[in-house]
Amino acid sequence: MSVLELTDEQVLSLVRQLPATRKRGALLALAQDSQSRRDERMRFGEAQLRRLCAERKLNWDSMSEDQREEFVNQLLHEE
Repeated sequence: MSVLELTDEQVLSLVRQLPATRKRGALLALAQDSQSRRDERMRFGEAQLRRLCAERKLNWDSMSEDQREEFVNQLLHEE
């Protein structure tokens, strides 16, 4: 099976040629894919925060939202 490679501009041009309902379907498919990747990034980020907490003898699960926010703020401002 051969693979067709298109530039971004070509893809956009093709999508613009679709009927409105098909454009909507394409947009929804892209949004769903984006959400899926966002969820993966969030899980990875939370795992990293849990690891950093454990290294500092803290428990991410027992921290309040304010404590978590302060912890992340401290991480961001470490030198």
